[in-house]
Amino acid sequence: MKVDAFEVVRQFERAVAEYTGAPHVVTVNSCTMALLLAVAWHLRNQVTVEDGREWVEFRRTLIVIPKRTYVSVPMSIIHAGGRPTFRDENWRGYYQLKPLPVWDSARWFSKGMYSGDEARFIPTPLPFAHYGAGQMVCVSFHWSKILGIQQGGAILLDDPEADSWLRRARFDGRREGVAPKDDTFDFVGHHCYMSPETAAAGLVRLQFLPDHNSPLPHDDYPDLSQMEIFR
Repeated sequence: MKVDAFEVVRQFERAVAEYTGAPHVVTVNSCTMALLLAVAWHLRNQVTVEDGREWVEFRRTLIVIPKRTYVSVPMSIIHAGGRPTFRDENWRGYYQLKPLPVWDSARWFSKGMYSGDEARFIPTPLPFAHYGAGQMVCVSFHWSKILGIQQGGAILLDDPEADSWLRRARFDGRREGVAPKDDTFDFVGHHCYMSPETAAAGLVRLQFLPDHNSPLPHDDYPDLSQMEIFR
């Protein structure tokens, strides 16, 4: 009997959606890739045509992030086609990649965080839901984070069109359930889907995760604005 090994991934996504209040959840192999794909979705039309060929015009859109955060965040912005720039912000739990409706919430994961049902437990005055439709919240399941499995991350969102695009983008541009020989490819994807083993571990741990989790304390992040690579 043929077994669909990735059914457990879909089960984990449904469980995360129920826990956070997000209409859609797209799992990936890290929060870094969640941020890259979320930014790429918003910059996907950043294309120029030259000699009949399409090119992404890199480093055009400025995306502003706190100057003290994990180094992969500005790298993800660059890989997605944006240009990182920095602001002073003493953030706690999560912050926005301005002006995009994309949030890095690697250091906070709690029940109702997307829907705002648990607003009294949030680390800043407004939950994501109060910023309007279209918000993408990127979370981390790394062993050092709140859920604490070996690896993994997810994008919480409410846009079904973006959900469909992100599922292909994480899977080499492929359509799930379609053999490569039968598929068609119309954009370049990434190889960053969540493995069934990781999803199974997350599904177990999620059953025992408290409803209300405080943001993790800050790491001792360097000032990324002073690094030549990001100038």
